[in-house]
Amino acid sequence: MIPVSGKRYWLVGASEGLGRAVAQKLSAAGAEVIVSARSEERLKALCDELPGPSSYVTLDVSDSADVTRAAAEVGEIDGMVYLAGLYWPMKSQDWDADQAEQMVDVNFNGALRVVGAVLPQMMERDAGHIVLTGSLSGFRGLPGAIGYGASKAGVMYLGESMYADLKHTGVNVQVINPGFIRTRLTDKNDFAMPFIMDPEPAADIFVTHMRSGKFKKSFPTLFSLFFRGSQFLPDWLYYRVFS
Repeated sequence: MIPVSGKRYWLVGASEGLGRAVAQKLSAAGAEVIVSARSEERLKALCDELPGPSSYVTLDVSDSADVTRAAAEVGEIDGMVYLAGLYWPMKSQDWDADQAEQMVDVNFNGALRVVGAVLPQMMERDAGHIVLTGSLSGFRGLPGAIGYGASKAGVMYLGESMYADLKHTGVNVQVINPGFIRTRLTDKNDFAMPFIMDPEPAADIFVTHMRSGKFKKSFPTLFSLFFRGSQFLPDWLYYRVFS
């Protein structure tokens, strides 16, 4: 088990949705929470709601200099949870280069920037906790997921590679892959979203896994089996089913 009570956790992408709910759960569990996002107004409102000690640092994860500045302002931490994400549904036929690049820059490159800012201090202390948020959409290519699915696949690979490197150190790495969560991002979808969850119950699963110390969690469980199992399907069958 990984204790969170009395620990300092930096949550990046915590102003709304799943990130906001995770901040509330960690704070209720006794962690000191530092929340970051671009909107100072939303961060202030969140800190006012949290039951435990909290603070905020504004951050644009697409700006390397701003990540460096924010990490220095946050200071030494016990854990970092990366929850920042952008999403627009996009088919290859409707390619929007600007939106595709923004999704990759926030979802994947942003994770690289923040991990790069916090990992050295954790390695020096041989202690720390890094949690990356992937997605069920990252297991295999899906229609209409240009940008988002690719960026989440990158985050999942990043976590797997870090876990392999750091497995025998004091730095714990976890990857958590949610399915559909009811937020302003999923409000953009015009298709049925099986097993969609509200942020609060999703955050319960998220934080429970964080505390478990186990490496990877994909949920909802039944829905995730569909995606994990798809990795073993031959291409001809997979694309017949998923397209």
